[in-house]
Amino acid sequence: MTVALRDVTLRDGLQLTGKPLPTARKVEIVRSLLSLGVPALEIGSMARPDLVPAMADTLDVIRALTPEELKKCWIWVATPRHVSRAAEAGARNFQYCLSASDKHNQANIGRSTADSLAALPAAVDLASDVSGEVQLCIATAFTCPFEGEVPVERVLDIVLDPRTDGTSDVVLCDTLGQAIPRQVYDLVGRTAQIDDRPVVYHGHDTWGLGVANSLAAIDAGATTVDGSLGGLGGCPFAPGAAGNTATEDLVFALRPDWLTPAKFSKLVQLAGGLLADLGEPNRSRSAEGAQASTTTFPWAS
Repeated sequence: MTVALRDVTLRDGLQLTGKPLPTARKVEIVRSLLSLGVPALEIGSMARPDLVPAMADTLDVIRALTPEELKKCWIWVATPRHVSRAAEAGARNFQYCLSASDKHNQANIGRSTADSLAALPAAVDLASDVSGEVQLCIATAFTCPFEGEVPVERVLDIVLDPRTDGTSDVVLCDTLGQAIPRQVYDLVGRTAQIDDRPVVYHGHDTWGLGVANSLAAIDAGATTVDGSLGGLGGCPFAPGAAGNTATEDLVFALRPDWLTPAKFSKLVQLAGGLLADLGEPNRSRSAEGAQASTTTFPWAS
């Protein structure tokens, strides 16, 4: 089975950064990642700009990209109105997010999980009108900062809810990074068994298990895993959420067909430049290893 990486630097990765990133720089990063061979990107969010200022220029980023580039790019949405506005700008791939935990859905989106589910069919219809796709993204699929551990059956009930019909994939999010590989394997595996949609795993590295959990998800049937450059990221509405699993660590572990040592080095350099611009630490262990290893190891920088 071929497993794809989706880089989420420009959405989840930027949500907690202290410095803004100019639109032109975001577009440059999109094109650099695509040129290296990264097959999919998450490039922005339709969240309220007063709540997530780093996402305020998402529509400008969309408008700056070509239709061919946008075929590989995803936008975070939470309402039909979000889909409509992003589609008008040129987006065609939408990640419709709701939380398995009702309290997190209220904090993150300002409505109940039931209300988010009720609005999903309209979002799917709007995407269909522009020949687009909608992913069903389930946040807090493992634990919630307000409610604690989330029952597996709660997540599976959402997956099987008929109002999710028409979505293209199921995205299971370890929003807090508190899951362990056994839990990830179980939930991804059970989701894949009861539903025909491809499963995407979105992990965080809060407790140091980002790569291990992603590999467990792949073993259980996930077809895509998410990561961000340098491990940037976290949810501003989930206290305790730290960075995403580092893109560099995931590709070093997975060795996708498009990756070569030279491209890996360019990826490490791209991440280093971005993190320097933002004044953020680099949490990628592979990037650290590449810079510290001797040149006899082909993956060393």
